[in-house]
Parts: sequence; C-alpha cells; structure tokens
Amino acid sequence: MIFVLIVVIAGFLSWGLFLFLEKGKKDEKSEEASLVKENSVGAETKNNTLVDYDLYVMSKKEWLFNFCLAAGFLFFVAYVFYRNIFLSLLVIPLAFFYPRLKTKEIIAKRKKELSLQFKEALYALSSSLMAGRSVESAFKESLKDLSLLYPDPQISIIQEFTYIMRRIAMNETIEEVLTDFAQRAHLEDLDSFVDVFVISKRTGGNIVEIIKNTSVIIGDKLQIEQEIDTILAQRKLEQKILNIMPIAMLLLLAWTTEDYMEPVFTTLEGRFIMTVAVLLLGLAAYLSKKIMTIEV
Repeated sequence: MIFVLIVVIAGFLSWGLFLFLEKGKKDEKSEEASLVKENSVGAETKNNTLVDYDLYVMSKKEWLFNFCLAAGFLFFVAYVFYRNIFLSLLVIPLAFFYPRLKTKEIIAKRKKELSLQFKEALYALSSSLMAGRSVESAFKESLKDLSLLYPDPQISIIQEFTYIMRRIAMNETIEEVLTDFAQRAHLEDLDSFVDVFVISKRTGGNIVEIIKNTSVIIGDKLQIEQEIDTILAQRKLEQKILNIMPIAMLLLLAWTTEDYMEPVFTTLEGRFIMTVAVLLLGLAAYLSKKIMTIEV
C-alpha cells in the first residue's frame, strides 16, 4: 500500500512538473516569436513569418501520435516490470515529456540538414562569383543551381534564397538579409560566415575567396561528422540492443519460470527492487546516449 502511495505521488509530481515546464515553454515561445516577427519584416512564408530554426511547434495530430507512442511504451515497460495494470497506468503521465524531447530531435535534424544545404549553396555562390557576377546576381544564379539540386520548393535553403531575392528586390541590403538569416538559423558556421562577409563587404575584402574558404571549411567539418556517424553506427545499434535486452530477459524469465518470479511481482520488496532496476536502466540509457553524441 505504501508503494502504491509513492507511485501515485510520483505520478502527480510528474504531471505538475510537466505543467510548470509547459507554462515556461509557452512564455519563452511567445517572447521568441515576437523577436522573429520584428526581424522578419518584408518576408513571407505560409504562416506569414520566417522560420526560426530553433523553434518547432508540433501539430495536434503529431503531438497526439508521439504522446500515444510514448504512453504505450511506458505502459508496456511498467507492466513487464510490475505485472500490475494499475501501477502501469500511473507512469503514463511521464509520456507528456516525450513530445518535447521529440521536438528537440526534429530541431537538431532540421538544423543539420540546413547546414549541409548551406554548404552546397556556398559552392554555387563561389562558382557564380568566380564567373564575374556581382554578389546579388550570384545569389540569383545560385538559386537556379540549387533548384536543380533540390527540386522540392519546400527545402529550407530554397525557401531562404527565395526570401533573400525578394528582399533584395525590395531594396534591402544583402548584409541585412544575411544577418537576419543567421539570427534565425542559429548555426555557428553561418554566423561566422555572415560576420566575415559583412566586414569584407564594407571594407572591400575578397568576397570570392571568403566564400570559397568557408565552403571548404564547412565541407571538411561535415565530412568529419559523417565519418564519426559511420564509426558510431555499429555502437549505436549495440546500445539499442543492450537497452532492450533486460526487458527481453525479464519477459523470458517470467514466461519460463513463472512461479520463481512471482514474489518479484507481488511482494513489496520485489517491487522495490524492480523500481531500482527501472531507474538504473533509464540512467544507463541516458548516459549511453550522451556518450554517443559527439559534436564537432
């Protein structure tokens, strides 16, 4: 009975923590959205505002899908360890945190794709500038090259270069447009490129050489990241298998030696041991993911 009370309290605490964090997240989103709106005058997307790549809002359908996926997984794991439907239902509120974690993964993936696309854009810009075009004309020509490389008009770099051309046509300077792009992209490589580009444009530096060197540096960095991902691919698979193995072993033992395992599922001491095991498995999964995450 004491154990059930502890689990109930933990469930309410997790729900309260989620509501508290969600309130802070909404305040932060509204503040960031206002900043994006101020920095995005004269440009449009489907939602009448430019994309901030550090922000992503799930649709209701997407949020519900991820919540149900996490709730089903948590219920399954809890039932495997406790063999009690009531206790398994009490861990479902923790599923409210999964959509936020999934949102962070989506943001990281989107920014990584944008970084790769930006590298290709720099190659196209460098070629156009070496052919003797002005900076503004080079951006226009690069958009045509990128359209061939990425036929989908919804690709981020295609949309961004389209916005750049629109704003240049509205007599905005290329420095202002690129600075706005960098502020929304939140990419270190792009920030460095824009800073150097703006300074060189004002002081009469060699723009062609800057873009060429930047594309080489970003290309080398992305190549190193791809090599690291290739090396870690097998280790990540092993990590996932090791995370699943305890659950599989427990299912096997519960199925083959039901009488032997019964005290673990029915006694207070057994459930306490299972709770410790679940916490240790969660900690191991978290640490292994942290170790496998290597930033260049």
